[in-house]
Amino acid sequence: MAKAFKITQSHVLAIASVLAAIAITGVMLSPKAHATPITVYKSPTCNCCDLWVRHLESDGFDVTVNNTSDTANIKQELGVPRQLYSCHTATMGDYVIEGHVPASDIMTLKADQLKIEGIGVGGMPMGSPGMDSGPAKEPYNVLAFRGLQTKIFSAH
Repeated sequence: MAKAFKITQSHVLAIASVLAAIAITGVMLSPKAHATPITVYKSPTCNCCDLWVRHLESDGFDVTVNNTSDTANIKQELGVPRQLYSCHTATMGDYVIEGHVPASDIMTLKADQLKIEGIGVGGMPMGSPGMDSGPAKEPYNVLAFRGLQTKIFSAH
């Protein structure tokens, strides 16, 4: 005859510990656990903004989208120089990202921890992320800004 198995408090604690360890490991291995959070302010009807968000997500960013009809006010509040205005604005920590900036430049900004307010691409250059659905491409610069001063951050 088989001996009856009795579940004790020790068994319950051991099982709970194993389940907790599995849950913690799962969170640590989750792609979003190490993703860089970025918040995007955009018009709810702008297709190129949606494409730029997908570009960021495919490069591992954890994107929060805030649809708004007043992106100009957000740009002013965040101190974006007028010559860099584009269709969307984002924040990553203390940095501002304006327009169709490639994800690789945003990662460089994060890694280098520069003493600037942000980076941006003025307008909507063909071939930039979110504006790259057709064959046309034009050269463009990503500019770093601090106050109203700008300098070239990268060239594409």
